[in-house]
Amino acid sequence: MSKRLFRVYLAAGSALAAAALVACGTASAVRPVAFTQLTPDDQTFIQLREAARNNDAPRAAQLASMIPDYPAPSYLEYFTLKPQLFDGSGHARIDAPDAPVLSFLQKYDGRAIADRMRNDYLVVLGARHDWRNFDQQYARFVLNDDTQVKCYALESRAARGENVADAARALLVDPKQYGDGCVDLITSLAISQQFSTDDVWQQIRLAYEQNYTNTGARLVDALGNQRPDPVLFGQAASTPPLLLARGVGPDPQSHQLALLAITRMARNDPAMAASTFASVAPSLTTPERAIGWGTIAYQAAAKQMPAAVDWYRLSANAPLSNPAYEWRTRMALLAGDWTMVRWSIEQMPPALRAQPAWIYWHARAVKQGGDTVAANQEFEQIAAGYNFYGQLASEELGQKITVPPKTTVTDAEVEQAGNTPGFALAQRFYALNLRLEGNREWNWPLRSMTDRQLIAAAEYARRIQLYDRAVNTADRTKTEHDFSLRYLSPFRDIVERDAQSTGLDVEWAYGLIRQESRFIMNARSEVGASGLMQLMPGTAQLVAKKIGLGTISRAQMNDIDTNILLGTNYLSMIYNQFDGSAVLATAGYNAGPGRPRAWKQNLPHGVEGAIFAETIPFQETRDYVKNVLSNTVYYAALFEGRPQSLKVRLGYIAP
Repeated sequence: MSKRLFRVYLAAGSALAAAALVACGTASAVRPVAFTQLTPDDQTFIQLREAARNNDAPRAAQLASMIPDYPAPSYLEYFTLKPQLFDGSGHARIDAPDAPVLSFLQKYDGRAIADRMRNDYLVVLGARHDWRNFDQQYARFVLNDDTQVKCYALESRAARGENVADAARALLVDPKQYGDGCVDLITSLAISQQFSTDDVWQQIRLAYEQNYTNTGARLVDALGNQRPDPVLFGQAASTPPLLLARGVGPDPQSHQLALLAITRMARNDPAMAASTFASVAPSLTTPERAIGWGTIAYQAAAKQMPAAVDWYRLSANAPLSNPAYEWRTRMALLAGDWTMVRWSIEQMPPALRAQPAWIYWHARAVKQGGDTVAANQEFEQIAAGYNFYGQLASEELGQKITVPPKTTVTDAEVEQAGNTPGFALAQRFYALNLRLEGNREWNWPLRSMTDRQLIAAAEYARRIQLYDRAVNTADRTKTEHDFSLRYLSPFRDIVERDAQSTGLDVEWAYGLIRQESRFIMNARSEVGASGLMQLMPGTAQLVAKKIGLGTISRAQMNDIDTNILLGTNYLSMIYNQFDGSAVLATAGYNAGPGRPRAWKQNLPHGVEGAIFAETIPFQETRDYVKNVLSNTVYYAALFEGRPQSLKVRLGYIAP
């Protein structure tokens, strides 16, 4: 084990554990925005919010009547009104009341909560096909971040005679986000013949490929009088070997059912799907064969099957899902086939290809082919970005990674920022641990701020110890920056004290903390990990026993000294299982040490750390590793005051 990485990884443990002590509110030296004891009215308000989330209108009305003077009147009204717009399954009520919604929108015009209500109302108007009122409201929808509403907006344009097919194809890439609106759009475009039967079948396959089977089944109706026999469709979707055993007929519908059956079979057993498809492929057209091999290869890539790259080679020019395009490129990277990397990216849809990841890897492929000038032009497109790919692109251009000059704001500017409308309400919500509503109110006024105003707001957030808001607000600046806020380092005395006692790298610790929790002191994950360190209770107990503490209570687990001890030891245990790789260690922290060990063993040959990170099968872990190491480089540049290299930290991964 190298001394450098031993120090680095223990640093993570020390700092994260040190941070966790604050997360649990046990430290007296540093206090967040006060999490005061909830009053009965606060508890009723939180119950009201839950009733609104469940679209339980009677319960919401009852709870709201109990706290008529609660000091968040706009949310009291919103939580009462919103469940009147949707049924218990989340579908829009066609008979939802209009007058109270319009009154609410007028009363709170220009506020974040009005935009949220407008989002809800647009879903109702779209479900009604009330395009005149929909268009009026849509023109005032500021955030415009709801895929379902965007689908209704395209349907409205189509109803006016516009051809929106290309815009719809570009939008319809993630069935998870479709809701009723996008199913409605696909059906409408099929009826108006803006979408062909092939377009509809492609959407059906996409839904089933991503395992959104209810959406896929609903889309069958968009085929109209070309709907397949329900029995045959059921076999394709549920018992694909049974359908494929019948063979493939000459008619287009038989071809589409065969492709759906292969899509479903590949989810469970890509190897069997490939064997079966080889026997039926001669009955299909060349483009259909490419589609089939593409979906088989995608599922095989997710399971890290070496054959995936060969099956992907048979998918050239096929219309694939975005994840399938991405994994085709990743498998080519793992195989070291830079020619395939290049053509795979070039066949991506424009919006996907324009993402920094694929600009970077395409440029690498171009450079590998000998055209350094063209490659550098692509690197320059993304090198200014303060992120993983921007850092890598900068290094390809021969530049080390530094932090930009610091813009310093005055106390008067910070004080003015503290008076920003919405910030006080945000702080109330944070004190109630209602982070969704707090973030909505905090982020709303940031949209129109200059860089200096953003920095002042970030500094205000730092001073009141809303550290995640400090980081996220500073992260928005474009030309003026303060990286000491963007890469915040609170609890420095605690972290450095424990780092120095064990010879740790503090920057690595902060890189992890920033990604884990954004310094939210009472952070708790969906799976039960808590605090800045996000240590699972079971893991804490296991480590405690291994180091001789025996069984510990939750209070002990969150005690500052115990937490640091547990975190340091746990991360040391993980690190000791690897051979000096920051990438593997970081992946192990997020996904457990067994998984990166298996990923490493499955490598066909050694790869650079950036390729290993790019090809991690779990999206959460893949993004986590990239972000932690990117963060670490900026923290190192801040703490050490000298240029840094991300590539050095990524290293090289051998099987």
